[in-house]
Amino acid sequence: MDKPKIAIHKFASCDGCQLAFLNMGPELLELAAMVNIVHFVEAGMVAPQEEVDIAFIEGSISTEEDIERIKFIRKISRQVISLGACASSGGLQALRNLADGDQWLRELYPEPQYIQSLKSTHPLKKYIKVDFEVWGCPVNTGQIKQLISSLLLGAKPQQTRDRLCLECKRQQRVCTLVVKHRVVKQQETGQQACLGPITAAGCGALCPSVGRACYGCYGLADNPQPHALSVRLEGLGFIGREIAQKLLMIHSYEESLQKEAQQLSAKQRDVL
Repeated sequence: MDKPKIAIHKFASCDGCQLAFLNMGPELLELAAMVNIVHFVEAGMVAPQEEVDIAFIEGSISTEEDIERIKFIRKISRQVISLGACASSGGLQALRNLADGDQWLRELYPEPQYIQSLKSTHPLKKYIKVDFEVWGCPVNTGQIKQLISSLLLGAKPQQTRDRLCLECKRQQRVCTLVVKHRVVKQQETGQQACLGPITAAGCGALCPSVGRACYGCYGLADNPQPHALSVRLEGLGFIGREIAQKLLMIHSYEESLQKEAQQLSAKQRDVL
């Protein structure tokens, strides 16, 4: 029986999610014995036009060329899996969707006419059908191993969407939304705008473990309530613009976050 063929493609991204494969270490060699990795530039295999059973795709779509390439990859791949926040929800690059993209080009580049980028950047699902999304910024090796094991066994991949707050409680972390004061670089600060109540677990509560608020890297938890969190943050003294920026920093393509950010912005304009 032929081994399944796998490809790992990159679009606009930092390469961090691809490192989840390389970070497997010796287990990557075990994976290579079970599947045929035909395209993975980061590891030295280059065959972008070969038909595959599974295509992992990191990064968001930012150019006209990207649109053509992602449609071609979909055509030659039996399954397409978006890998990480950029591919699943736009990632940090999607922040430019909230501003005037042309203006940014004019301000950043001396000859912007040579920059062939779209006015906005989007996740894969805007242009193609995505069979499964792996969330994270970046994803971790454990997610990749569990996902590939399920696919090789012919099972539907599963991933928990429990709230990060549960992970913090299991680890007995002090809640950054509750603690009133802490010291950072010899300066006393108040509560932080933590997104843990609406963010899915999976990172091991990395940021709260060092006293930092959650940034929402692993996407939305099941049944998130962004408005309830906004109300709580407003009660702690955060203004609408600060809350909106926090909500949209990594997953600005998520509709519920967009809606809440727009309401916050409108409320602030009314106050001003």
